[in-house]
Amino acid sequence: MTRLIENAMNRYIYKTRLALLTLFTVLLVPLSFGQATSDNPGAVALPDRVDALFAQWAKPDSPGCALGVIKDGRMIYKRGYGMANLDYDIPISSSSVFYIASTSKQFTAASIALLAKQGKIWLDDPIRRYMPELSELYNPVTIRHLIHHTSGIRDYLTLMSIAAIRTENIYTDEDVIELLSR
Repeated sequence: MTRLIENAMNRYIYKTRLALLTLFTVLLVPLSFGQATSDNPGAVALPDRVDALFAQWAKPDSPGCALGVIKDGRMIYKRGYGMANLDYDIPISSSSVFYIASTSKQFTAASIALLAKQGKIWLDDPIRRYMPELSELYNPVTIRHLIHHTSGIRDYLTLMSIAAIRTENIYTDEDVIELLSR
């Protein structure tokens, strides 16, 4: 039992560190664009600056992240730092795929709050205003319901499992919308 609790605590610490690292990435990577050029020879190149930001996590005993820097619609830098799985010694690479699920909820909610604050959406808008393909069944459901998990909409992974659509947990937005539309 003690080992189970210890494993659960380690996973919690790992997920917390990963969430904080993600936030760190979102907030600090934009500051690292001082690339060396002929006009500015003293500036440190982007890869060196980004690598310096993530040096403390680029170790085999640390959770990490996969990073991509996009400028003018073009990927200009990508790299993995740290480990994807500490139990199996699997490093993160720039092509690592993550099942982010609940890790992304706070960022989605924050984005919705910003849109609401800017007057671009209203929390009491029905979701069918933005997703008219959903059935009439969803008519009373609002954005506020989705944010507070009070919509009554079942978890899409559970629905996919019941529908026996696929055995792997990789679904596109279109897959989920199509299922919910039924």
